[in-house]
Amino acid sequence: MSAEIIDVIKKSPSSKKRIKKGWVLEKINTHPINDILDYNFYANESEVMLELSKPNGRAVKKKIRKEENEDLGLVFNTYLMDKQKTCKNKCIFCFIDQLPEGMRESLYFKDDDSRMSFLFGNYITLTNLTDRDVERIIEMHINPVNISVHTMNPELRVKMMKNPKAGEVLRYIDILANHGTHLNTQLVLCPGINDGDEFKFSIEKLASLYPAVQSIAAVPVGITKFREKLPDLDSYTPESAKEVVEIIEKYQKEFLEKHGTRLVYASDEFYLKAGLPLPQNEEYEDYPQIENGVGLWTDLEYTFKNALSDDEGVPTETKKLIATGEAAYPLLKKLSDMFYEKYGKEIPVVKIENDFFGHTITVSGLVTGKDLTSQLKGKYKFDELLISSSMLRSEGDMFLDSMTVEQAAEILSCRIVPVGADGYELLEKMKGE
Repeated sequence: MSAEIIDVIKKSPSSKKRIKKGWVLEKINTHPINDILDYNFYANESEVMLELSKPNGRAVKKKIRKEENEDLGLVFNTYLMDKQKTCKNKCIFCFIDQLPEGMRESLYFKDDDSRMSFLFGNYITLTNLTDRDVERIIEMHINPVNISVHTMNPELRVKMMKNPKAGEVLRYIDILANHGTHLNTQLVLCPGINDGDEFKFSIEKLASLYPAVQSIAAVPVGITKFREKLPDLDSYTPESAKEVVEIIEKYQKEFLEKHGTRLVYASDEFYLKAGLPLPQNEEYEDYPQIENGVGLWTDLEYTFKNALSDDEGVPTETKKLIATGEAAYPLLKKLSDMFYEKYGKEIPVVKIENDFFGHTITVSGLVTGKDLTSQLKGKYKFDELLISSSMLRSEGDMFLDSMTVEQAAEILSCRIVPVGADGYELLEKMKGE
């Protein structure tokens, strides 16, 4: 495969060699360029030989000397240089299959592209990989690889993912681990299916590959009200969520003694569903899967307390309100109370129920613009609304239901301020700095 160049950045190494828009990059140092991984890996050296072809088909070679890690300055039609790979599974717990009709098209795209894992930390199921893909990961020393495992039982994995390849590709985990590739793994747990003894089996199989397997995270299945024609699944109850936490904490003690790390973690949702206190900051070690909702709230509280103790400023007089999902409400209410104790200024926290997806969905990241505005409009007095930035999609300023921040702000006649999951940032936005 080759990649057409759609632009050349001015004053870049490629521009100085008079490489032009419309040319096609074929090889770097004799290596064929198939995608962004090949390009980034082989273009990294201080001296590279580019093999290109002009629009008329004429072959051209250009030797470029540059600083190591300096970008060549070539721009391609897509970031990956070819099409993003879609998921070929039909997982019984897939959240995208539980979306209602009529939402914007990008929300229905199922990503299962290994390159997105390497570049952006996405989790992959391995079912899109070939033996050659695995060889390339090893050759390029790509680390870490984030894997959606769900179960280490091959037969059960096939049943859960509705893909005949789902079981056999588990061998890639062993191959990668044996070559020293670092692996972060997650299991979406479904009550009565891959938890209990099956969960224990998966933990033990993955833990046997330590230290290549650096973390194991358990996340509960999310159930929306849009499950027509989908397999019957239950949500976790306080009792069943507690059982998962107890299994994990038992293994944590064992692994801490054996390896010096807890290795396996429950997502925050399991503790919240079980009504259990979240672990302390040090129990998450270096927060290996915080972006997967593991330790997110503990880190937020910890950093908020540190920020509060260090701060000597005075908050603005702007009337503020915090809106959050049901799961995060108790924590944000606690942080708001701490804010009041220090500054004497009250910032109310409002819990938004998820009418759009159903009340079984409690995370802030799935709060829609319609639920937000309908549950706040005319009921509270505020000039500025603080929301979690997780409510907004990758497109920038849009909620899941396609309402923009600007539209929501107009409905509520206020300024809306997205806030990341960092205590220092939260305090800054609460104070109005």
